[in-house]
Amino acid sequence: MFAIAAETVATTALHASQQFTRIGPTLVAVLGYCLSFYLLSLALKAIPVGIAYAIWAGLGIVLIAAIGWTLFGQKLDTPAVIGMSLILSGIVVINVFSGANPH
Repeated sequence: MFAIAAETVATTALHASQQFTRIGPTLVAVLGYCLSFYLLSLALKAIPVGIAYAIWAGLGIVLIAAIGWTLFGQKLDTPAVIGMSLILSGIVVINVFSGANPH
């Protein structure tokens, strides 16, 4: 979960960096991505790579879309909301029903 949080912060900072023209957000983005990958590598000790990456990427997508909507006024149309609902549903299926995901 910390890897996902770091990636979400980094991606938000990436947007705020305005194509790396603002030093503060740029540093937060770079450091956030480094921390996120490091934490993801720790998670891979206990979780298979495919499962870990699916959860990491899927939740990252949904969280970034929510942040874009709330902080940056980006619009989410019905297909986007349906698609993100399917992503969340897939993550629930992996966590609840998959024998490949050790709890």
